[in-house]
Amino acid sequence: MTRLSSAALAACISIALAIAGGAAAQPSGPGAGGPRPPSIDGLPKAPTAVALPKLSAEITGPGAMFDSAPSQARGLDTAHFGYVTREFFASGTADGKPYTTRVVARMPRDASKFSGLVLAESMHSSGAAHMFEFTSGYLMSAGHGAVEILTTSPAQFTALNAKRYEKLAIADGQQNEIIAQVAALVRAKSPLTAGAAVRKLVMAGTSMSAGTLVNYLPAHLVYRTPEMQRIFDGFLPTSTGANIMEIDVPLIEMPTMHEVETNVPRRQDSDEPGKQFRLYEVSGIGHVDARDNVRLHPNPCVKPLSTFPHQAYYSLGLYHLLRWVDQGIPAPHAARILLDRDVTNDGSAMALDANGNPLGGIRNPYVDVAIAKYSPVNTAVEPVIANPSAYVAANGLQGAQIMCRLSAWQEPMSAEKLKQLYGSKRNYVGQFEKRLDELEKQGWSLSVYHDLILADAKAVDF
Repeated sequence: MTRLSSAALAACISIALAIAGGAAAQPSGPGAGGPRPPSIDGLPKAPTAVALPKLSAEITGPGAMFDSAPSQARGLDTAHFGYVTREFFASGTADGKPYTTRVVARMPRDASKFSGLVLAESMHSSGAAHMFEFTSGYLMSAGHGAVEILTTSPAQFTALNAKRYEKLAIADGQQNEIIAQVAALVRAKSPLTAGAAVRKLVMAGTSMSAGTLVNYLPAHLVYRTPEMQRIFDGFLPTSTGANIMEIDVPLIEMPTMHEVETNVPRRQDSDEPGKQFRLYEVSGIGHVDARDNVRLHPNPCVKPLSTFPHQAYYSLGLYHLLRWVDQGIPAPHAARILLDRDVTNDGSAMALDANGNPLGGIRNPYVDVAIAKYSPVNTAVEPVIANPSAYVAANGLQGAQIMCRLSAWQEPMSAEKLKQLYGSKRNYVGQFEKRLDELEKQGWSLSVYHDLILADAKAVDF
């Protein structure tokens, strides 16, 4: 794992400290500060067609490709679903200067299985396509495509493989035009989708890349395809507490417990054209994935890592967004996590149930049939643990502090309490599966994750 710059590390630490201290800041994850307020500076005054960038042939060498999806859930990877990952370079002009960026497309090997729906994301500056990682099980099971676009410095690419990535060049101020141009190319039956037509294209982001998405929204209102059509049909920012501007397509925002504790979005749900919006707060979910993230294994934190499955619930948001934009089925409304704004009673600004988990929000069997308490903000072990992950080894205690403070932790219940609550493991698993089935029927859990979620319950022993 490439070492982050000292400036990037400092920004990450300030974000993590803001979260831990309860400041009203935007937690945006490793590698960047919080999103800036939307701005129209430098944008065209009227809808304007973007120029399509020039796409290279598929990049197959020299050397290894940079892996931007190392943290996919086990058993739900591209090989399992028959998908292929292809890398390209796209070149054009943005902000008056030339650029060459990396674009990675993940599509069904069998083109006939492509749904016509594509998820696009700006790659997180940490080097991860997190939204693909988080939603890959649902996305690939449904035949959807995924495209990631590099919009930040390519330094970590050239550090890994200077020869393969020597042509990459991106300057400050080019980000929004690069996103618009490459996304317009996705819609143009390009090799990115093996020449297949795209019915709908949505953009997602998490933490830092959610900030990129929020900053792009003013550009979304003016940039168009060469045929003067809208480029994106919807947006899904996650792990952000931003109060997001109104736009002309559906948008689902998904804050986590970290944001609910520190910077609660105040925007209300709406079905009004030009204001279509949902806020989805999943009870129990933390800012970064601690279950599958390779940076957090072995655990460098003081408390046990949360095993809450990000992929099952961010996929839920994507599922409802795609139905909204493709089939015209408005996303269902969800309750918000309740706040008592009192940290003196239980250490949390959230209202907690008898087991210490948040009340309200999108329910799930992890909190409704609980065997643990899920809380935001872990802390790093000092000094750093022996044999840490490559990321922590490269970035030391600072890296561990970043990841731990942005991750959630869980406190398992004792065997005695579990017996009091459920009587036996058999009764517990039965109650858990019953609740899971109910949530699937209600549209609050996806069947593709049924076995993964149920396996967690079956692994509990008391």
